[in-house]
Amino acid sequence: MQDEKIVDLYWQRDEAAIRETEQKYGRYLTKIAYNILADLEDSKESVNDTYLNAWNSMPPHKPDILSTYLGKITRRVSIDVFRRRNRVKRRASEYAVSLSELEDCISQGNVTEAEVDVRLLAKAINDFLRTLPEGARNTFIGRYYFLDPLKEVAAYCGMSESKAKSMLYRTRCGLKAYLEKEGFEV
Repeated sequence: MQDEKIVDLYWQRDEAAIRETEQKYGRYLTKIAYNILADLEDSKESVNDTYLNAWNSMPPHKPDILSTYLGKITRRVSIDVFRRRNRVKRRASEYAVSLSELEDCISQGNVTEAEVDVRLLAKAINDFLRTLPEGARNTFIGRYYFLDPLKEVAAYCGMSESKAKSMLYRTRCGLKAYLEKEGFEV
């Protein structure tokens, strides 16, 4: 079913919207959640929460690209679950690993100040990503937005793992230098 028709079902408050969403995007959303949580049951729960959030947010929202809209909801829900779960215990996941890789680029700083600067930081990172060649940008986004394992990123970007790893390292170094130049404390 076309995305526009699925969105229309949400707007009509037709429960078929959730079935169609699950059929079309269930595996995609589960993969996003699993990359963050590294636990299938928690991932399924996050995806179910995604469906509920989508149901509650349409209307008023009418997303142009349903996959991106749902993926964003899944990331947010899964990261919230990850944070709650890891207050008590630590678990390795692609989310934790990818965050540790980015630690050198982003300062911890004052929490209140960080909340104020988060939009400026996001804009600066987006501006930096626009300067990258397509391959480096796709590798970076695959690893740090979609939180895919390095092996998968290398495969779908058509390069060896070692090349992807060194490209990500150079990109992180470039990001750090760019953020420092833009006045961010790194």
